[in-house]
Amino acid sequence: MRQGKVFYKDIFAGIVSETDDGEYTFAYQPSYIEEYPTQFLTFSMPVKDNIYRDRRLFPFFEGLIPEGWLLDIASDNWKINKNDRMGLLLACCKNCIGAVSVEPLDLSTDE
Repeated sequence: MRQGKVFYKDIFAGIVSETDDGEYTFAYQPSYIEEYPTQFLTFSMPVKDNIYRDRRLFPFFEGLIPEGWLLDIASDNWKINKNDRMGLLLACCKNCIGAVSVEPLDLSTDE
């Protein structure tokens, strides 16, 4: 399983995950739900206490991944297949332009 911590303007908003069977999930953090109930990441994922699930990476997160020549550079430098959307999200989206960023969550440590 691969996971990323999702931040909205430096506020920890939730966790995006790719399960071992290829399903993608996103869940808002309980503290974010309580403190920012109207501050959603995207219209398609309102702030709720449930887990969003899909067989593909959510379009909102897809939109954070670079395209074109920048994708080529990222893919070549980090040796990540262009079809590995979660790998690209975790490698490329820590310092995105805009309010949302994604940092890899290392499951081998207690974060």
